[in-house]
Amino acid sequence: MTASSILVVGSVAYDDVETPFGKVEHVLGGSTSYFTAAASLYAPVRVVSVIGSDMPLSTFDFLRERGVDLRGLQVAEGKTFRWGGRYDYDLNATDTLFTELNVYAGFHPDLPEGYADSDFIFCANIHPVLQQEVLQQCRRPRLSMMDTMNLWIETERKALVETMGMVDMVSLNESEARMFAGTSSVVTAARRILALGPKAVLLKKGENGAVMFTETGFFVAPAYPLEEVRDPTGAGDSFAGGFMGYLAQHHGEITPSVLHRAMIHGCAVASFTVEEFSLDRLRRLTRAEVEQRYRDFRRFTHFEGEFVE
Repeated sequence: MTASSILVVGSVAYDDVETPFGKVEHVLGGSTSYFTAAASLYAPVRVVSVIGSDMPLSTFDFLRERGVDLRGLQVAEGKTFRWGGRYDYDLNATDTLFTELNVYAGFHPDLPEGYADSDFIFCANIHPVLQQEVLQQCRRPRLSMMDTMNLWIETERKALVETMGMVDMVSLNESEARMFAGTSSVVTAARRILALGPKAVLLKKGENGAVMFTETGFFVAPAYPLEEVRDPTGAGDSFAGGFMGYLAQHHGEITPSVLHRAMIHGCAVASFTVEEFSLDRLRRLTRAEVEQRYRDFRRFTHFEGEFVE
């Protein structure tokens, strides 16, 4: 039985990244790129984004080889979206050096034929009004998820709140959740987001993994312990790709236990992403490698014991 289809809408970019462990310039980046490279290990992915005429289509050959549908990738005359960032030894904090929207400034998601019937929808970190445009074009997905960031919390709060009420799951990092809810407690922040309508909130914790909150409780997934992390860019989007990719290959009911396993898959994929710059590690990553790391997660998180009165 084939996996369900996944629609992703977000950015494709050229990145300049500097960390204490190296520096790269003009490399493939963007939320859609990382998500797609991860999710395509599990299920068919349909991409909606825009690039400039300066990015050759051969850039995506490795995704085509995985069966990714790129009919929704618009090519506009001009330069591709560019972002530059620098990390210190605290790899959870990013210093943005520059952002050049270029052709992305005029982007509006236009879904090719068949895309509206996608089973899973991931609205990556783009303007919440654009996320709404996507969701309004889609019919009846099994699950929809959106990601967001501090920029939209500060400048587009009304639209962001509306979008949160349209999806099943919301993804954001700890500091963004606190900012959105105006509280120092991530538990309180998650509860306030759940009150807007989504069924679950995924809080990304960087090197500390992720936490999923629902009305009935929460589940904590640790990050995979690595000796060397070279570039954390795209870890959150590749986590989302592994998470949703696992769900898309599951044809039964999406129960809490299925969601928990999906989170571990997300953490496993993200742990490979940070081992090298850009998408270099994801390009040659195999599902067998992910499954081995998933088994490692099971081993180092398992414990036995009894309640002590």
